[in-house]
Amino acid sequence: MDLSMVRILVVDDEPDIVEFLSYNLKKEGFSVMTASTGRQAIESAVSFNPHLILLDVMMPEMDGIETCEELRANSQTKNILIAFLTARSEDYSQIAGFDAGGDDYISKPIKPKVLISRIKALLKRVGEFGGVAKLDSGIPSEGLVIDKERYVVYLNGAEIMLPKKEFELLALLHSKPQKVFTRDEIYQAIWGDEIVVGDRTIDVHIRKLREKLGEEYIRTVKGVGYKFMN
Repeated sequence: MDLSMVRILVVDDEPDIVEFLSYNLKKEGFSVMTASTGRQAIESAVSFNPHLILLDVMMPEMDGIETCEELRANSQTKNILIAFLTARSEDYSQIAGFDAGGDDYISKPIKPKVLISRIKALLKRVGEFGGVAKLDSGIPSEGLVIDKERYVVYLNGAEIMLPKKEFELLALLHSKPQKVFTRDEIYQAIWGDEIVVGDRTIDVHIRKLREKLGEEYIRTVKGVGYKFMN
């Protein structure tokens, strides 16, 4: 991947953070544009057409959640990758971010090397520059294929965009078709001790997977958990 071809829009109302992020992203070779408000972010997204937006949650007037919702509602920006940047670690803000259409959630402060690694991994997981890419060969034209080594999912011959947690959740369920994974098993396998998650976290990720893959692959077992249908 030629990083100089990857455009990243940094959105934050704190100048020091914008400067810090921009410096490190440009140092790595990314093409960077910045915005300090949600409205500026939407305008910049249309003109700059970034592959990824790093979007702060807590901003005055229009916060990151509202900005994300507007970006997803706009046909020109609806497919852009969006990773929320925030110092808030409360579960409800993460749920709100995923509900609004966010692809990833990065907590501040974050070390430059870790941030760059997360960005590269996100871009890699969703294809070279995100979105849905048609396959040239080697992948069945029908059905669901999960490539765990490359963090890639194919549905009917098309590459599907899945953020890390969604991919890991799908891979877990797919590893043992028909087995009912309890919520506790899923929490431990996917989130472990890294964050405190609420009851709706899994539900939101399952809903996102169904929106992208269809309803037939994951079945809810009420009061217990979820299973993969092969």
